[in-house]
Amino acid sequence: MAKATRKQALGRGLSALLKESSSDIQSAQDKNADKLVGNIVEIDLDAIDVNPFQPRSYFNEDALVELGSSIKELGVIQPITVRKLTGNKFQLVSGERRYRASKLIGNKTIPAYIRIANDQEMLEMALVENIQRKDLDPIEVALTYQRLISEINLTQEAMSNRVGKKRSTISNYLRLLKLDPIIQTGMRDGFLSMGHGRALINIENSEQQMKIYEKIIQQKLSVRQTELLVKNLKSGSKSTENSNQTPVVPKYIQKGQKLFSEYFGHKIDVKITEKGKGKIIIPFHSEEDFNRLKKLLK
Repeated sequence: MAKATRKQALGRGLSALLKESSSDIQSAQDKNADKLVGNIVEIDLDAIDVNPFQPRSYFNEDALVELGSSIKELGVIQPITVRKLTGNKFQLVSGERRYRASKLIGNKTIPAYIRIANDQEMLEMALVENIQRKDLDPIEVALTYQRLISEINLTQEAMSNRVGKKRSTISNYLRLLKLDPIIQTGMRDGFLSMGHGRALINIENSEQQMKIYEKIIQQKLSVRQTELLVKNLKSGSKSTENSNQTPVVPKYIQKGQKLFSEYFGHKIDVKITEKGKGKIIIPFHSEEDFNRLKKLLK
């Protein structure tokens, strides 16, 4: 109880500070900056503007509802991060899903860690934070790396240190952007993996890339089978050895697979043997996503 009282008192004190004219803090040297910047403060949601540098443009509505339910039960466990603007206004640095979910359930305030940053720093923070996410597709990651290079002027070596990834890993992602745009879209939609994409990069001819891409989709080729197909094509061999052993997916499965994918909100994978037996694979990206899928099955 004492802990709750202390939090409320702290909230009142900071709230008063935010309303003072001296709260127009733009640098760490400004008056009261030490009392506000670097602290976690309960901020009005209406006082927060979304981040214009947010690399993510799509937010799954079902996942937001799930997160909102969790916030309603447990509160916002991890505060969002905002930067101080003029007056009593703030701008999101990270945590837009928590921000959106809190507004969705009707919350008026949200705990936020306050910092000061210029536009260049804001963009870099948003991009670096985006790289750390686990639910990004390979093309989203590659585009984020590309933005760090073109807009922040980071070298691959500097970026490696900044995001904690090997330089070779960054190079492999960036190479995916050389693929035909249609193939990139296929990767974003989950029709093929990064491994497939890395194999296709070795084919410079766009037409040949597309032919192999279509074969991957139609015959459900594995990464290993794709690599072999590419190797044979580059060496001039007509043999595709095991690459054609995967049975063609029947139309009834293709149609059903699309319906499953639309229902669950994910690309549903269907594995089938030559005898017509198979299994349906439903992926999930987090605990909240798993719980969302579980509710759909009830």
